[in-house]
Amino acid sequence: MTHSPATHTTDIAIIGAGPAALFAAFECRMLRLDCILTDVLDCVGGQCAALYPEKPIYDIPAHPSITGGDLIAALEEQIAPFNVPRILGSRISQLEGEAGAFTLRNERGDVIHAKAIIIAAGAGAFGPNRPPLEGLDVYERSGSVQYYVKKRAAFEGKRIVVAGGGDSALDWALSLSDIAETLYLVHRRDRFRGAPETLAQIEAKIEAGAIEKIVPYQLHGLRGIDGQLSHVEVIALDETVRALEADVLLPFYGLSTDLGPVASWGLETQRSTIAVEPATMQTNLEGIFAIGDVAHYPGKMKLILQGFSEGAVAAHAAHHVARPDKALRFEHSTSRGQPGKV
Repeated sequence: MTHSPATHTTDIAIIGAGPAALFAAFECRMLRLDCILTDVLDCVGGQCAALYPEKPIYDIPAHPSITGGDLIAALEEQIAPFNVPRILGSRISQLEGEAGAFTLRNERGDVIHAKAIIIAAGAGAFGPNRPPLEGLDVYERSGSVQYYVKKRAAFEGKRIVVAGGGDSALDWALSLSDIAETLYLVHRRDRFRGAPETLAQIEAKIEAGAIEKIVPYQLHGLRGIDGQLSHVEVIALDETVRALEADVLLPFYGLSTDLGPVASWGLETQRSTIAVEPATMQTNLEGIFAIGDVAHYPGKMKLILQGFSEGAVAAHAAHHVARPDKALRFEHSTSRGQPGKV
């Protein structure tokens, strides 16, 4: 279907549609500011939706445990009464103008006129760090090599090789070991990087035989027919090669991130992050704010809950840009209620 570029006018353009962006939209609407959500992905949710929709998160206030997908669903429900428009599936590529009169364009040709901008782009455009294995793309296309677990049930009864030594590798090794036929955990060192409790659980699973630890080994090759995996080859420092029977390989070697065109807008950046003033979340450019993982300041913690707080701060600070002639008096939601419902 051919897309017809559209033009939108709003108070606040929010770049990104992950959890911090969704809550920032809520805060903007509570202040009676119009806003619009944009994202390069074709759905809202950011990394929560794309990378770990079924992975439990334990540090969201009032939720002892909630999956990434359920968190996004709850945030969507929270902003549903406001009917916040969204432009998805295309990256914002151009920025012109100044505070009070910005013009944004995406790669599809849509135009947004906004008075202020909140960048909530997470780590920017992201993708997995792929292992340098011959014929990898063939196994990726068949689904024998995957980098994200979107549906845990799809791995039931499978022979799984998890490669990596960080949090993602350990968390998914623990989760999938309960449903896998066999699960190998491959790492180039004999030590893993994880929380003490996670490491203790891994050791318990190894002792129980639910996980077989393959260390110190690295991925070496893939065997199979027509992209259907049968073995994952691993190699030790002494060049000893082992062939592990496997249906699927899950390499967790982190993400490669890129701010993309945002990096060329004159913002003060450092390692795919944007420097902000924490009291307002404003960048070095007036009228442009940054929140969530993409924002950086002394003492910054990359936690979803901190992104929520930053969204509220940015929305209040952006009000002065979008409505410079209207004083903003702070009110709690218990007193103000939802706009349109009071």
